[in-house]
Amino acid sequence: MIDVPGTPAAPPTDAETLAYDDAFAELQRVVSALEAGGASLEATIAQYERAVALQRRCERLLAEAELRVQQLMARPDGSLERVDFRPDEAVE
Repeated sequence: MIDVPGTPAAPPTDAETLAYDDAFAELQRVVSALEAGGASLEATIAQYERAVALQRRCERLLAEAELRVQQLMARPDGSLERVDFRPDEAVE
């Protein structure tokens, strides 16, 4: 999370384990802290690195969700059929 002077820093959660909503909420908090300024250079760099990791996680989860939606195929009777896929094998 974000370092607050005088408060022990909690270890950041690995961005790759966060659900989309959690990653996006943390990304918003980190961006707000960066915009507010006032942090040391090292803390600012660490926050920026965290923001990049969170952004990449959100983008990956959104791409996977988009692929899942695209994989829904209409059957002749009008119902939907879910087609299994592996995101790492998807072709863009």
